[in-house]
Amino acid sequence: MKNIFDISGKVAIVTGAGQGLGASMAHALADAGVSVVCASKTVSKADEICDDISKKGGSCISVQVDVGNSLSVQNMVNLTLQKYGTIDILVNNAGINHRELCVDMSEEQWDDVMRVNLKGVFLCSRAVGPTLIEKKRGKVINITSVMGSAALPTRGAYASTKAAVMQFTKVLALEWAPYNISVNAIGPGYFIGRMNTSLKDAGAILNHIPMGRMGDPEELNGAIIYLSSEASNYVTGQTVFVDGGFLCL
Repeated sequence: MKNIFDISGKVAIVTGAGQGLGASMAHALADAGVSVVCASKTVSKADEICDDISKKGGSCISVQVDVGNSLSVQNMVNLTLQKYGTIDILVNNAGINHRELCVDMSEEQWDDVMRVNLKGVFLCSRAVGPTLIEKKRGKVINITSVMGSAALPTRGAYASTKAAVMQFTKVLALEWAPYNISVNAIGPGYFIGRMNTSLKDAGAILNHIPMGRMGDPEELNGAIIYLSSEASNYVTGQTVFVDGGFLCL
């Protein structure tokens, strides 16, 4: 029987791959036999992830990218095509957050979050689109958040972008369905990592997670492999929440 979860030999770009969930997803794809482009604004961090992947026998290159800049994004795509000749999977993971009450948030902070979390998803998808459309196949996976459906104080900019990414996922799924391209999203809950290490309300958040704990980054591996594989060929426009039950309450 054909293994419909087999993604070996594919080529994937992962933005925000220098740390956190992006690094974990880059490792998961590489472990599955995918050639990975680790893209990060801080290229030294992407270099470290690529070194780790290469030591395990994987194929990887690191690329510096500012996802909010169209020229930088196009350079990332060009370098990928120069190295590997194609692109099969795009993981739009790069994201930032400024935790401030809306009345205290500066215009610069708001614009910064919008530029990376939302405009970045658009620019990267637009740049990769011609390659996927020409091939008439491909996978786009946008990383949103439970904050795209829920709300907490100080998440005004972040939650707005993540909700917008969920809607953008649906629109792009409609536009690219005729080309056999699946566009889906993963909505992580609270995971152990850089963005959640100093939460002042960690106790209250844990009390809101039915499983009683934050997730381990490796617990996203199943979702990323599934949405990258033939197993999800008839799934598009969806958001898969991996949240320990957070949105059930």
